[in-house]
Amino acid sequence: MSRHTHQKPEPRRPGPVHRRLAGLILACSVMPLMAQAQLPSIELSLRDGHFIPALLEVPAGQRFKIILKNIGEGPAEFESTPLRVEKVLSPGVTTFVVIHPLKPGSYPFFDDFNPQLPEGAILAK
Repeated sequence: MSRHTHQKPEPRRPGPVHRRLAGLILACSVMPLMAQAQLPSIELSLRDGHFIPALLEVPAGQRFKIILKNIGEGPAEFESTPLRVEKVLSPGVTTFVVIHPLKPGSYPFFDDFNPQLPEGAILAK
């Protein structure tokens, strides 16, 4: 017969290294969200194949965010071949795309659901 008593060990408290590691993980997970929130933003509405406004002027060499709003009756698509961006929106949907820094120039975009209508463009200056 054993005289050993079985006691549950006390739970270990996180040491300073664990606390620092947890803080670092938290900071790294929040930083991308903060970086995107600080990007300059431009609103672009899509209404049944029309872009409002049709021309977006942006500074060259700077990342920016385009907030896309489909205010039309049907689906819409923001697509740009030179920018390699494509985003489909159901009616009433708001979303965004982040555009990398552009060289000076014009970058066309279009709505693939309405190819017969005029394109829009981003003008980087």
